[in-house]
Amino acid sequence: MSKKRIAILIVAYNAASTITKVLDRIPADIKEMVEEIFVFDNHSSDNTNLVAEEWKNKNGFEKMSIFRNDANYGYGGNQKRGYEYAIKRGYDIVVMLHSDGQYAPEALSQIMAPLLEDKVEAVFGSRMLVKGAARKGGMPLYKFIGNKVLTFFENLMTGARLSEWHSGYRAYSVKALSQIPLKENTDDYHFDSEIIIQFVDRGFKIVEVPIPTFYGEEICYVNGMKYAALILKTICEYRLHKLGIKKYAKFERANPVK
Repeated sequence: MSKKRIAILIVAYNAASTITKVLDRIPADIKEMVEEIFVFDNHSSDNTNLVAEEWKNKNGFEKMSIFRNDANYGYGGNQKRGYEYAIKRGYDIVVMLHSDGQYAPEALSQIMAPLLEDKVEAVFGSRMLVKGAARKGGMPLYKFIGNKVLTFFENLMTGARLSEWHSGYRAYSVKALSQIPLKENTDDYHFDSEIIIQFVDRGFKIVEVPIPTFYGEEICYVNGMKYAALILKTICEYRLHKLGIKKYAKFERANPVK
């Protein structure tokens, strides 16, 4: 098996107070293994990019790149820029890590493992695989119920069997990402659900691994009701597309994996 070229994408917005802790928590063996860690600061109103630069210089970590977007492109739009960068750089695997500490960097090895073994096209960290873990980790009841209800509906409408559609801890095959019409996807928070639909529809294999749940003092920028409505809209668009009633470019070219 040839050695994989691995990168970590850190999506960041107003994370000056948390990003250094996240970087510190990335295990030493992972820092050694990856070819690059790149931060995409989504036009923060604080000095997130400068704090990241300071950490890079202080730690002498030359495998780190920091980019500050010239505008706020949205949660999905920021991911697009990061994935397009990974595709352009020719990486094999890209892991998305949030800069607010909600997802444990210590779990990176578990997230990467199935992709390193060439078994799947995507790995999602799930807070729902271990019964009761999400609530014990501090997930608010309304978020827990919303997550479960939306996940049930999304599975029902796509034929997927995921325990959670709404985790932001993910690793992808860059080859698989290059086959997705990323530019057609939303720039909003339901980007994560759109990309799952695209992977499921193409027959890409997804595996979930359990991750710890942590809710601290991070700021949530998601409007829950709007998010749920957009999820339902996207699922309906997918069904209309599959039934041939109305075509959507983001769901085109959905050929199964050979």
